[in-house]
Amino acid sequence: MRYLTVIKQCSLYFLVVVVVLCGCRSGSDQGRHKKVAVIVSTLNNPWFVVLAQTAAEQAKSLGYETKIFDSQNNTAIEADNFENAISAGYNAILFNPTDADGSVSNVLEAKSAGIPVFCMDREVNSVDAATSQILSDNYSGCVAIGKYFVEKLNKQGKYVEILGLVGDNNTWNRSKGFHSVVDFFPGLTMVAQQSADFDRNKAMEVMESILQAHPDINAVFCGNDAMASGAYQALVASGKANDIKVFGFDGAQDVIESIQNKKIMATGMQFPKVMAKTAAIYADEYFKGKRDFPKKMPVAVELVTQENVNDYTGYGKKE
Repeated sequence: MRYLTVIKQCSLYFLVVVVVLCGCRSGSDQGRHKKVAVIVSTLNNPWFVVLAQTAAEQAKSLGYETKIFDSQNNTAIEADNFENAISAGYNAILFNPTDADGSVSNVLEAKSAGIPVFCMDREVNSVDAATSQILSDNYSGCVAIGKYFVEKLNKQGKYVEILGLVGDNNTWNRSKGFHSVVDFFPGLTMVAQQSADFDRNKAMEVMESILQAHPDINAVFCGNDAMASGAYQALVASGKANDIKVFGFDGAQDVIESIQNKKIMATGMQFPKVMAKTAAIYADEYFKGKRDFPKKMPVAVELVTQENVNDYTGYGKKE
């Protein structure tokens, strides 16, 4: 009888050990096999390349398989990217939207599939679709640019504004921040406002067209650095680069160098690496059980000018 009791105790102990080991192995496998998709609006802009690559590298460093999807600034392609990520079994999506309204349905589709979405840099117009949105403080950043703009133009002159994508909230937050300052100075007159879709080549074409109608402008404010570079290129071609001041927004490497060389006046330094790393860390915390994330996490924008440009490098501050 005692022998049978010992056998039963040993069998029970063996069963407990097997269950514990299998549970540990299952948990380990579960963590190891998580996959993170990085879906970005476009890879045709170096700024978004940095955003995408940093997000993917951070997620990979945390132990997750990653893949970057390029939406090519097209909501239909973006929808396909979401469907592919969902069907391929990705467990989280780090997302840079193409359109504040048009991207909402894609985020909701992922949410209904139980997949958390963390927006980077650009937002979607929904309070509860994304798990969290990590966004540049575009408005405040362009308030600072507006003040510097007024100072450098001595409160008077004609200027033009080149807008980004009309369906992107960043476009209007930047424009509103800029005009919240500049519009209070009656000596400053905006003679043209056109969109160039955040694209360098389109901005060059837009600037060329504007110069034909308004050859006597004093400055141009561009909604991102790619457009600032395109506008400056048009000014060089027209022989007006020394007469018209250019202001950008992003903190791209080529514009930092242009500011150092006193070609472009200023830009707003966003921090794409901070936003991308934060999104990847949030996904990791979600996998580990956290559910309480800020709906919107603002990331400060810093004014970069010819006076302080040596403190900065492309897409961030010098360490």
